[in-house]
Parts: sequence; C-alpha cells; structure tokens
Amino acid sequence: MRILWIVAALLFAAVGAVFGALNGDSVALDFYFFHANLPKAAALLAALLAGWLVGGLVLWLAVVMPLRRRLSRQRRELARRDEPPALSRTQE
Repeated sequence: MRILWIVAALLFAAVGAVFGALNGDSVALDFYFFHANLPKAAALLAALLAGWLVGGLVLWLAVVMPLRRRLSRQRRELARRDEPPALSRTQE
C-alpha cells in the first residue's frame, strides 16, 4: 500500500513539473496594494495554497470551535452531575 502512495506522489509531482514547464510565461497580478509578475504555474499554486488555507480557517472557525465549546460545556455539566451533593444544615 505504501508503494502505491509513493507512485501516486511521484506521478502528481511529474504532472506538476510538466504543467509548470508548459506554462512558464509570466502573468501580471494586481492586488490593489502591490503588483506581482509570476509564472502561470506559480500563480495557480499560490491560489491553490491560499484557498486551502482560507478553507481550513473557515472550517476551523465554523465547525471545530463550536464543537470544542460544546464539548467543554458538556464536560463541565458531567463533572457537576458526578459531584456528591452537598449536605445542607437541615440534613445534618
């Protein structure tokens, strides 16, 4: 199984290298505050990386953080339920 992952990674790396070589001409990017001239393949890779990072951040904030708060709240409630009841003065 491990050899299959290695072959797949090498295949994707080869396809990426060929794609980069075939799309080597420069593209001008204007980000309002600064301008950049990048090769097409580098611009695509940068856009892919930025999308991956923004998507991960949105997923973290929208799904993971609420689930962590819910888990923390449920752990506190469970700990409160497991505590022995305090004796009141009327029971002593």
